Amino acid sequence: MFAPRPRQFDLIVFDWDGTLFDSTNVIVRCIQQAVTDVGGKLPSDQDAAYVIGMALTQALAHAAPDVPRERYPELGARYRHHYMALQHELSLFEGVLPLLGDLRGRHHWLAVATGKSRRGLDEALHHAQLRGVFDASRTADETAGKPNPRMLHELMRELGAEPQRTLMIGDTTHDLQMALNAGCASVGVSYGAHEGGEFAALGPRHVAHSVRELHDWLRDHA
Repeated sequence: MFAPRPRQFDLIVFDWDGTLFDSTNVIVRCIQQAVTDVGGKLPSDQDAAYVIGMALTQALAHAAPDVPRERYPELGARYRHHYMALQHELSLFEGVLPLLGDLRGRHHWLAVATGKSRRGLDEALHHAQLRGVFDASRTADETAGKPNPRMLHELMRELGAEPQRTLMIGDTTHDLQMALNAGCASVGVSYGAHEGGEFAALGPRHVAHSVRELHDWLRDHA
């Protein structure tokens, strides 16, 4: 009989929006509507998608540079209004549940590091029926936002994982830069907010173009 293959990563950390949750297009639309609601110039699809993964205020400020700072609270409120109206359209990417189940069956620690708020992530986990699947999570309103490595540092400390045994998976350069800043390996996914070609300079182990491809890579390399 063959001996089991040694596990390379103890902790696997996922971004949420655009990585596990099929929400990129909805978030882009909500950002655009929020900006125009307060009189700002309509961001392009590319500019709106670029800020996904950042903390909300940081993201909206970047997407709407012509909106005065004093209107950021209103801008955030309009974004949340539009997101709540459209959240029924959101779901996990096909194949995410088997992927997570396979990783749990192999006894990896699983975590989420997201630009969402704690309330937003908890609601999304409840909606997706994923409460209890992840061993830990960090949100942008609890700690420093991406690409600051603090989220990953806190998750590693909480779960007792070393950087060389931790893998970050995300759909934006913010995710991969955070991994690089924390001394962790990363995998990019090209089916979310950022194009796969943007990841090369950040040295990911792999760029997956579908959940199925991501699942296969993790089965062989994680």
